[in-house]
Amino acid sequence: MRTASLPPVATYRRTIGASLERVVENVLDWEHLPWLHRASFSSVELLDAGDSGWRAAVGLQPAQRERRVEIEVRFEASRERYVTRTLAGAGEGTEIWTRLDARAAHETAIEVGFLVPGVAPDARDAVGKAYLALYERLWDEDEAMMRRREVELRALRERPRGASEASAAVALGPLPELRARLPLVVGCGGRSYRVVELGGELVAHGTVCPHRLGPLEECAIEDGALRCPWHGYRFDVRTGESRDGRRLCLPPAPRVEIGPDSQVQLTWEPARPGCGGVIG
Repeated sequence: MRTASLPPVATYRRTIGASLERVVENVLDWEHLPWLHRASFSSVELLDAGDSGWRAAVGLQPAQRERRVEIEVRFEASRERYVTRTLAGAGEGTEIWTRLDARAAHETAIEVGFLVPGVAPDARDAVGKAYLALYERLWDEDEAMMRRREVELRALRERPRGASEASAAVALGPLPELRARLPLVVGCGGRSYRVVELGGELVAHGTVCPHRLGPLEECAIEDGALRCPWHGYRFDVRTGESRDGRRLCLPPAPRVEIGPDSQVQLTWEPARPGCGGVIG
């Protein structure tokens, strides 16, 4: 059943602080659903994907109730509008139409209409408010990701071509004082690194995920690994290598050295061989 002829139960309007390019990229990014939007989605299994959209089986929170829906997202040829359809599961037949309007280099206006079949007249307001609250939260989370990604892309573009990491050691101060400040984010050579303590050993790691430039500076460390909050990719903190079997590594990080006088410094080593992946 096509619901496009139904009146929407609600209409959501907002101006996003991100370019149209970032918004389209975000809509096509099915992989982030259970990670960036973990309060709403518990899992995602891709069924089909292409330049115009994707289709996936999506788990809904709370995860223990094992609710799964099949969702399809498709752009129109102009990329100015797309539809999110529920093909199976709770809300089957629902269509959510979103119009995109680039207002400035880093501003995109959105208008979202929620077309939901089978809603009784006395329930329309409640259903509409539920969708508005959901989309307010989802777009808050998406906007933060898009804006952070734009900052990282700009930094990547502006970094001088062929720039290398600092060759000189970076002093971090006496060990007792440093330990009191951990975890510590240090900027160096146009990049940032986080210094942490693992089993009594001080280790530095990059703070930008090599997959989509996600933020790693506040990630919890479990079993010697950290997980990107955007897409769930895991990396070994000591080696930078993927814990998911992917050919991705964290950017090369300096070694933490402690001198005989308990002074701590960062020193550089050659880049690890065999690491690849997408930066951008």
